[in-house]
Amino acid sequence: MVDKEESHSDPRPIGVFDSGLGGLTVVRELTRLMPAENVVYLGDSARVPYGIKSLETVRRFALEDLAFLLGFDPKMIVVACNSATAAAYAQLVQASPVEVVDVIGPGAAGAVAATDGIIGVIGTEATVASGAYQREISRLAPGREVMAQACPLLVPIVEEGRGEDDPIVLNVLHDYLRAMQRRRCGAMILGCTHYPLLAGAIGKLMGPDVKLVSSAAAAAGKANRRLCQAGLDNPAGSGTLRCYTTDNAERFAVLGERFGGRKIDHVEFVGTDELESTRVWIPE
Repeated sequence: MVDKEESHSDPRPIGVFDSGLGGLTVVRELTRLMPAENVVYLGDSARVPYGIKSLETVRRFALEDLAFLLGFDPKMIVVACNSATAAAYAQLVQASPVEVVDVIGPGAAGAVAATDGIIGVIGTEATVASGAYQREISRLAPGREVMAQACPLLVPIVEEGRGEDDPIVLNVLHDYLRAMQRRRCGAMILGCTHYPLLAGAIGKLMGPDVKLVSSAAAAAGKANRRLCQAGLDNPAGSGTLRCYTTDNAERFAVLGERFGGRKIDHVEFVGTDELESTRVWIPE
């Protein structure tokens, strides 16, 4: 008789943060892959969108978000915000005592694996201007052509609860995607965790030959692999989701169900003044 491997379980939560509701698409994927994991989520809805702000401002917000989540003794931090990743990933890694998983690296890797052709990237102004996806794709596949398009209106539109069949959404998407439709990208990275909610409309506009790569799903996949490799996963039980928002908690719960694909029972308000008072220290 072969002895079973000694079981392990780490019930500490995964900390996830985003500028608003979009990061709940990452939580949805985390729950699909790891249903027993506990998650603490911070949506900084009072200061959304991050993507139209300066890199310095986004970096400050991201470090404040990290400091707040570290108060829950997480075993991992997932930066479910492309703008925050682009602006502050190195600083977040430096400041965090636990592993930090981003959305840009996994998303770029997924796109490179999906096509040998042109890769399109859509994201916020901050994400596109940072060149983070372009650099990562160039590192993984030197010489690969990348087309990047900033889509600043999409986050506010999605945060307002508009769906992908809304005429306003379709008109805005058509305007943003026109150049990429002409060039026929082989794959397109949805470089903002709000965008999976518009994947159906984006797919129709781009056509069936363009593979859509969700940075949310890619990040969740990496988080799953890293926790399992480190023996930090929580394989049994039913995971909990605890949410915090810097704006209207009741509205967050209602709209959050659409983003996260599950009913949100626990939402608490946290003021931005509290976040500002919990900033982490980064060694020189």
